[in-house]
Amino acid sequence: MARRRLLQRSRLESGAVAAELARHEWAAGYRRLEDERENEARYRALLAQVARISDELRRRVGSVFTISELAAEYRRADDWVPHALAELPPEARYPAGASLATDAAFHLYARGARDYEP
Repeated sequence: MARRRLLQRSRLESGAVAAELARHEWAAGYRRLEDERENEARYRALLAQVARISDELRRRVGSVFTISELAAEYRRADDWVPHALAELPPEARYPAGASLATDAAFHLYARGARDYEP
């Protein structure tokens, strides 16, 4: 019984660490997004990508979620983000920005988590 609790606590702690690492990646992506403001066309394309990814996050995780649940979806994002972005018009497609837009979208979406702390 004690071993089971130790394993459960270990999993929770590793999940918390993974979520915290993901939050750092998301924040860095958001900063990189903001750095693109000077390139108007690229910034608009990136904002369209962030909006599309955010729409998909609403569909996938809903409006009531935790940071850990969002981090779990982040681990699956490589599977669905390219498909979501393919639905955008050609002028909003900036392949080099997919990773940046993904991180920025998760950063912004995380603010709605039940357990969000700045």
